[in-house]
Amino acid sequence: MRAAGFEVIDRNWRSPFRELPGEIDLIVHRRPLVVFCEVKTRRSAAFGGGARAVDARKQRKLRSLASAWIHVHPEYAGEIRFDVISVDGVTVSWYEAAF
Repeated sequence: MRAAGFEVIDRNWRSPFRELPGEIDLIVHRRPLVVFCEVKTRRSAAFGGGARAVDARKQRKLRSLASAWIHVHPEYAGEIRFDVISVDGVTVSWYEAAF
């Protein structure tokens, strides 16, 4: 991500809000864009690999967590994007604007 010009601003961020438990794996920034990344690891790409594990339920959860993160860090409010990084065996795939 750094090679793409992004600065890592948070890793494994846990929501401080009791009513919204959860974690965002990776949050990166390149003005004016903040990217919330879900990282999924699988032993192989069988059955769609890690990216397929980010279903509609997980997407809703990540959107809610991203909103909470922005609430805690209002200085980053602006354009956001949700990416998925899938590690399948030894293959890493980065899906920009995955949802």
